[in-house]
Amino acid sequence: MKAEKKETKEIEEKEAAPKAVKSEKEEITPKVAKAKKEEVAPKTTKAKKETKKKIRVAKKADYSAIYDRLKAYAPEEALEIIKKISKTKFDASVEVHFHLSINTKKGDQQVRGAVSLPNGTGKTIKVAAFVAAENEAAVKAAGADFVGGEELINEIKKTEKTDFQVAIAEPALMKNLAMIAKILGTRGLMPSPKNDTVTTNPAKTVEELKKGKISFKNDDTANVHTVIGRVSFDTKKLLENYQTLLEVLKKAKPASSKGSFLKNISFSSSMSPGVKVIIS
Repeated sequence: MKAEKKETKEIEEKEAAPKAVKSEKEEITPKVAKAKKEEVAPKTTKAKKETKKKIRVAKKADYSAIYDRLKAYAPEEALEIIKKISKTKFDASVEVHFHLSINTKKGDQQVRGAVSLPNGTGKTIKVAAFVAAENEAAVKAAGADFVGGEELINEIKKTEKTDFQVAIAEPALMKNLAMIAKILGTRGLMPSPKNDTVTTNPAKTVEELKKGKISFKNDDTANVHTVIGRVSFDTKKLLENYQTLLEVLKKAKPASSKGSFLKNISFSSSMSPGVKVIIS
């Protein structure tokens, strides 16, 4: 009897065991599993969704009704087009861009110079003049913003501040500028005989710079970029400035440069597309 009871008890336990396992599995329902997953996963808040900004690509303005961008125009007509397509709220600069037939890797084919525009650029520039003590008064009267010799050089060396757009110097003071040559050179401010900023008549040079004398030089891609005025200028004044610059640039053609010197010319304003100009 005892043996039969023992066997009966073992059978009952075996039958109950699978049911127990099944009941444990049934407790983890899909809803429970989803709830547990949500507890572990970070919740995406509305604030995070709102921070995602849509990237919008600005559409280029269509000026096809005003001019053909593939066509070259006479200088005066091209300037009139620039005035029409310049939409800035400020008085934008009018720029001219020359693409030259030169090899910029050759030292004898570098193009640089200076020219006094008859109608100025409409831009006020600050000039620093490194001159001897006896010339300081005349240079100040001509309009120089920073004037001095050793004192001015030492100040720039100490502060490394150059709050001016052009620097001129007398030949005798060029050796003194060696201590700040790195500061001026990296900012394109080092005086040079090639652009008439090393001069024996500093007062006259300052006066010309204030009236609109500009310097130009080619970049690594054989281009020359410079300002010839502002959109508010009369077209004839802009044309006079352009023609004056063009004549000086032609004379600066390197002797070793063969073929046509001017490959392409275009006008633009501060934030406008370019307009091609007929090369004359």
